[in-house]
Amino acid sequence: MSSSFKVGDAVRWNSEAGEIHGKVVKVHTRDTEFMGRHRPASKDAPQYEVKSDKTGHLAMHHGDALKHA
Repeated sequence: MSSSFKVGDAVRWNSEAGEIHGKVVKVHTRDTEFMGRHRPASKDAPQYEVKSDKTGHLAMHHGDALKHA
């Protein structure tokens, strides 16, 4: 079961570069395009758009990939 996050929550996630810390900037509850790729999302399985505190880069993850920081 994935955790629920809201805009502004501090989160962390793993990437090829190691653990990244950032904030949730948008919650997607409908299918969307992100960086040229189709990202399925729903109210029951949202996608979270997150911004790295260190680099400012954006990423998108399901709740299972994120942890509260």
